[in-house]
Amino acid sequence: MGGDFAPSEAIKGIEEYLAETANAAHVVLIGDEEKISPLLTEHSLSPQSYTVIHAPQVIDMHEHPTKALKEKRQSSIAIGFGALASEKIDAFISAGNTGAMLVGALYSLKTIEGVLRPTISTIIPKENDGTGLLLDVGLNSDCKPEQLNQFAIMGSVYAQNILGVENPRVGLINIGEEEGKGNLLAQAAYPLLKENKHINFVGNVEGRDVFIDRADVIVCDGFTGNIILKLAESLFEITQRKNIQHEYLDRFNFENYGGTPVLGVDKPVIIGHGISKSKAFKNMILLAQKMIEKDIMQKLQAELES
Repeated sequence: MGGDFAPSEAIKGIEEYLAETANAAHVVLIGDEEKISPLLTEHSLSPQSYTVIHAPQVIDMHEHPTKALKEKRQSSIAIGFGALASEKIDAFISAGNTGAMLVGALYSLKTIEGVLRPTISTIIPKENDGTGLLLDVGLNSDCKPEQLNQFAIMGSVYAQNILGVENPRVGLINIGEEEGKGNLLAQAAYPLLKENKHINFVGNVEGRDVFIDRADVIVCDGFTGNIILKLAESLFEITQRKNIQHEYLDRFNFENYGGTPVLGVDKPVIIGHGISKSKAFKNMILLAQKMIEKDIMQKLQAELES
């Protein structure tokens, strides 16, 4: 029920997913049954392909996440996390209240053993047609050096298994390439990343390096990462308004990637953009399915333990 175009675009996305995927997963729809049922009939979805769990309440975008989750126990987000925690579903996606999704992930699920803080990432379309990963992009505004070191490990596992990058190069966002540059966080994180034998650390990367083939995984605190993410989104929006067409700029369309996973919790949680339409919902389901099939959570845990 989350997002500006819910639930119709979610149903359309499920229809596209089922039509285009040979080994489609069983989809569990959590929301207001009275609003969902007519749409399921309209789009002629096979009853064998889905299950509906009634959730009469909705957490609106403006509501305080923690308060809303406590007070709206029958919301689609609250029931969804309950189902995920009790293993009635294997992954959970939503384009609803981002704060509620993050709070639900952090407090309804277990963190992977050894994880200091979960993180969220975003896909970076690179100039050479490659794809990179930037993390954190908003979950952890303030970070410690040890957390950036773990983000690098988790990002490398994700890039290798989901993005298909064989030996991901890890870069640290900074204001210069030389070791010793930057604020206290960057200066303290650099030696940890340099000594980490579980990653392929290539040093500092500057803002001008983000979209070129300088690194495959770029780590930073969530404050910095969110600014980069929102700047990239605004550039795409400007090119759309001005009708500037280029295949590279089209790769900044968030719907191509669906949503961002919460890395560090023990089950797949995918958070979508509030303005997600059918393509984004389809790609969120595909991403969740791929994370399950690739055993991403188990691989993250194994890498962190070693």
